[in-house]
Amino acid sequence: MPPLAQTIEYYTYEDYINWDGDWELIDGVAYAMAPAPMRKHQSLATEIMYNLREQLEECTQCEVLGEIDYKISNDTVLKPDIVLTCGETNESYLTKAPEIVVEIISKSTAKRDEKYKFQIYEEEKVKYYILVYPDDLKAKIYKLKGSDYDKEGDFLQESYDFDETTCKVSLDFERVFRRFR
Repeated sequence: MPPLAQTIEYYTYEDYINWDGDWELIDGVAYAMAPAPMRKHQSLATEIMYNLREQLEECTQCEVLGEIDYKISNDTVLKPDIVLTCGETNESYLTKAPEIVVEIISKSTAKRDEKYKFQIYEEEKVKYYILVYPDDLKAKIYKLKGSDYDKEGDFLQESYDFDETTCKVSLDFERVFRRFR
């Protein structure tokens, strides 16, 4: 075993649930979450959650949640900024892939969101992965096609219809980003 591998601690969900603060666990490695999100981050998250939630009045199968644990395995637990999940029955954490995951990018989490979590969500078959860039007022939407994500585009003021979700929803990015322009 290489010397570095001997010095890295390996953690499981049992360790994770006892920690103070906000953490994520990826393949047994603990990652501290960034400090409380900036106002712009929180406002964008609220706008996106509100936009999605108001479309679910007639859909009792789906719900929009913010910063809930998504337990993928005993050594991988992620905390997405926003999820649209359908048919989830566990009260403590998500046990199955959400239909939509939204991560709002900050400088401290960009690599994790764009690379590691991207790959995990793709492997877990999350239908849509959205990366929101607050400084650019831009969203990148990826749609699962087969076993790989395909980029649907960069969205600044356009709307996007999520046609492969249990309850049909859309996001109007002109509306989401309006107050920040």
